[in-house]
Amino acid sequence: MSKKSSKKSKSDWLIANNKKAYHEYHVLEQFKAGIMLTGSETKSIRAGKVSMSDAHARILNGEVFLHGLNISIYEQAGTNNHDPDRVRKLLLKKDEINKLKEKTKELGLTLIPLKLFFDRCWVKVDLGLCKGKKLHDKRATKTEQDTKRQIERSMKQFR
Repeated sequence: MSKKSSKKSKSDWLIANNKKAYHEYHVLEQFKAGIMLTGSETKSIRAGKVSMSDAHARILNGEVFLHGLNISIYEQAGTNNHDPDRVRKLLLKKDEINKLKEKTKELGLTLIPLKLFFDRCWVKVDLGLCKGKKLHDKRATKTEQDTKRQIERSMKQFR
């Protein structure tokens, strides 16, 4: 009998998570998209030097572009380094792009990157179709989280 290794494969690597997006927006739908990167950007991502706090996506001329994703400079790249705040192209199917374009124009929704992760050897982005939360919505989610924590604590005492 062979034992399965308990190590996580590279497909399970979560690079960055946009916690601010879940606080500021209601996520209605999610899409998995590839991202076009240079070599030094990929090396920097493997080192975990990514910030997604102000990132958003826009659709221009039938293509989706990611703005505000900050990938720090990779020091060992030398003169062939990348611009940390450059606009990066996202790779989606044409029908997905058309669907996103319709929903962002008609309903006034926003495209926000939620997660950056490795899918096998490729860097992927979970792109969320989001609607902004009002202040009372943020308060309601906060109270829900607090009540869930209290319930879990009380359940833990009985176990």
